[in-house]
Amino acid sequence: MIEAEKATHSVSRMVDLVGVSRSGYYAWATRQDALPGPQAARRADLVLKIKVAHDASDGVNGAPRILADLREAGEVVSRKTVAKLMRTNELRGISPRPWTPVTTLPDTATHSIPDLVERRFDRGVLNAVWTSDITYLATGQGWLYLCAVRDGCSRRVIGYAFADSLHTDVVESALRRAVTFREGDTTGTIFHADRGAQYTSTQLAEAAEDLGVRLSVGRTGVCWDNAQIESFWSTLKTEFYDRHHFATRTEAITAVSTWIETVYNRRRRHSALGQINPVAFEHRLTTAADQAA
Repeated sequence: MIEAEKATHSVSRMVDLVGVSRSGYYAWATRQDALPGPQAARRADLVLKIKVAHDASDGVNGAPRILADLREAGEVVSRKTVAKLMRTNELRGISPRPWTPVTTLPDTATHSIPDLVERRFDRGVLNAVWTSDITYLATGQGWLYLCAVRDGCSRRVIGYAFADSLHTDVVESALRRAVTFREGDTTGTIFHADRGAQYTSTQLAEAAEDLGVRLSVGRTGVCWDNAQIESFWSTLKTEFYDRHHFATRTEAITAVSTWIETVYNRRRRHSALGQINPVAFEHRLTTAADQAA
């Protein structure tokens, strides 16, 4: 009441009338001035939620994915606001570094394999195109080689294998695991890679025929012909692998496998998928197909 009437009556008279001390009133008024207004309180609440979402992503996600997290939780907020609050509070996402593909070494005795993809990795359905490649991972015990197979539609990693040498076995293992994961329903699936010796080998050709998948390769030295899997390597190394040190190959295998299954496939949002993760996207796709049938 005193606060509402102090423009027309003196504070001294009003504190006498209501039976409070002048010092008590001013102490209360000081506390009220220190309280944030509605806008400041809203801003502080958003900053807290942004920090929680950023921490949950291991410090990886930038404004677009943080925005998706907030909206999924029911927050009504713009991307500009999220980006501004992140800048103000020195919260940043991790941007993949530009990648330079290693020159592939084709098998000199290779058979002819066409490019069945022509950079159209996403055909709108699962198991139409799978992309694959091998990357090098440094450990305290030396190099570790990882071969991954990724669905071109959902971006999900559906098969992968590790080895301590660059032998075709690592590719065949990853491919067979992908086929097993998809319960063998892969007749006609295109298996696309670069022209590395492992992918153009007779061993892989025989395995592909046995599994009913069609081999496809891009042009030598043209990185964009296998850009989708190269993008995955960039994400793996920038957002996870290069931020840690692994003393042994076993440590690296365990950590990378966990990251692929729990973070990349089930938690990381993809802009190409409408800012949802690959597993959620596949569930949405298959549910829609079942309802339409």
